Parts: sequence; structure tokens; C-alpha cells
Amino acid sequence: MRDTSPVIRLRTASATAVSAVVLVIAGLLIATPAVSNAAPTGLRYTVVGFDSANARSMDVYESSDGTQFDLARKGAYRPAAGAVRDPSIFRSADGVYHLTYTTGGAKIGFAESTDRLNWTSTGDLPVPFCCAFLPGTGDGKGLSLPFPFTGSAGFKGGPSLSPFVTKAWAPDWFVEGGQVSVILSLSTGGGFVPYVMTALDSSLRRWGLPRLMTGINADHIDTTVVKVGSTYHAFTKNETKKIIDHAVAPSLTGPYRYIPAGKWGTLREGPAVTQLPDGTWRIYYDAYRENKYFYSDSTDGLKTWSPSKEVPGLSGNVHHIGVLKEQVG
Repeated sequence: MRDTSPVIRLRTASATAVSAVVLVIAGLLIATPAVSNAAPTGLRYTVVGFDSANARSMDVYESSDGTQFDLARKGAYRPAAGAVRDPSIFRSADGVYHLTYTTGGAKIGFAESTDRLNWTSTGDLPVPFCCAFLPGTGDGKGLSLPFPFTGSAGFKGGPSLSPFVTKAWAPDWFVEGGQVSVILSLSTGGGFVPYVMTALDSSLRRWGLPRLMTGINADHIDTTVVKVGSTYHAFTKNETKKIIDHAVAPSLTGPYRYIPAGKWGTLREGPAVTQLPDGTWRIYYDAYRENKYFYSDSTDGLKTWSPSKEVPGLSGNVHHIGVLKEQVG
């Protein structure tokens, strides 16, 4: 049967075809060769982040406990053109690691690796349009209208009047069951709003149209989501207040409602969340003006958070990380 679903297709960066992948999160549990600092627990935490001095270079760090990180490779990936900001990493069941990142402009980049240390571009994904008559993605100019939205094109208080994306930034993998999605922040000239795009096949080359994450207001970026039980937890940078907000929903696309976040301070962005061997949840975030990276822990299911501490090995070296926990050995 012919597929008539609306799709966005990946623009390849080379003649080499993208390897087919199995879209199963169980791939996180497949054994890989152990590294020198493999923990007795058999867990390894891999962090990818763009170099604090060079947004066109991505570094790879690793840890056995999620706290002390060591450099695995400096300059592990440098795309032929554009930036490699805000990288996010996941591993498919066939052992292939996948990267998505901000290139700049209205597209996001993709790369893959078999060892986390050597990466090959698999192309850029143009996101040409998304947001006509949807809230918060425009330039915020014009007259005020009594709409419950902000950051719109044409009117200060109305929805975007243009469907054309000018920025597609901060993509973040979300994998559930056999479905792979990317959460990304879109703008048609003004404030960012988070959307979800889902892969239509195992090649990660064909994608559905962006779907709005309802309940997360305009001017939010760097959104990442983890699922605990039946609840989806979104951590997202509030661009107005320059803080990290915490929202929950019954589904990936919402509707989200805000709950109290940790006391992580202002001028914060780039949240990434993982779980430690004892069940503790950990959020890492970028204090970008201070050029430091911090973490904070929750032992009660993301309800309350510990005082923040600097991340040894990462702080001062990278910005906006992605983190992958996997079994090794």
C-alpha cells in the first residue's frame, strides 16, 4: 500500500546510504566492549557536548558513576559545515549510536557511530514549515490582541501568521517502545516552542510533521523529556526568566502542566536527565554565563531536588550536553 502520510525527508550529506536501525529502546541494554573505567555495576554514562570554545566541535566524555567524567575523545565529531550545538545521543538495538544536533537555521543534523568516538554525518533534516496559526513562534511585532499567547508574528498576542520555520534548534531524542522521536524547538522568527517529530521508518530518513507539545508556553527551548511510570516529565528552559521549568503530562505531546522545579538558579539551560544505579534521578544543566556545568539529584521521583554541585570533568569544558546510560561488560 502506498504511504500517503505527510513526511519530511532527510537531506543526505554523502552518497553513503544511512544504515537501517532497529527502533527499540532495548538497545540500551545490549552489551558493548568495556572501557577502562567500567563500573562494578556494569553501567557507563556517555556524554556528548559541544566544546565551550568551539561550537563546530563535539567532545565525548564517559563515566562509571554519572558524577566524575573523563575525556574519551576531544573533537570526536566536526561536521563539514555548520555547528554541532546541543547534541543528543541514543543507541539502537543493533549497537549503532545516533546523534542529532543544532546546525543553525531551519534544519537539524544527524550522525552515527559504532564506538561513540568516531562519527559520520548521515545528513541534515530541513524543517521548512510547522507553525501557521500556532502559538508563540513568530516575531512578536505589531498590535496587542486579547489572545492567551505570546511571541507571535503579526500581533504581540496572537498566533504565528507564517508557517515557515527560521530556526529548528536543540533536538533531543525520545525513544519509547519501537518508536523514535525527536523533540525540537521551532521558531518562525521569534520565541521558540517545543514540537515532536516521529520517524516513519527504521532508516531515520523519513519523518512526520511536527506536533505541538501543548501546555508548554511560548519562549521555551532545550526541552527534554523522561517518562516515569505513566507520567511524562518535561524539563525546558524558560527563555523569558532564563530558568529551567518542570512540567508533567499524560502523553508526550501533552497537555503539560507546570509543577515546582528545583532551585537551580537563573541563567541556566541545556537540561539532560538520567537515572543512577540506586534509582536516583539526576539532572545536569549548563550555567552558560558562568561556563560551568552542575547536577542536582531527586530521590523521590522528581518531586524534590538536592542542592546543586559542579560536574567534575565537564564543568568549564562543554555546553548543552546529551547523556546516555547503558550496560557494558
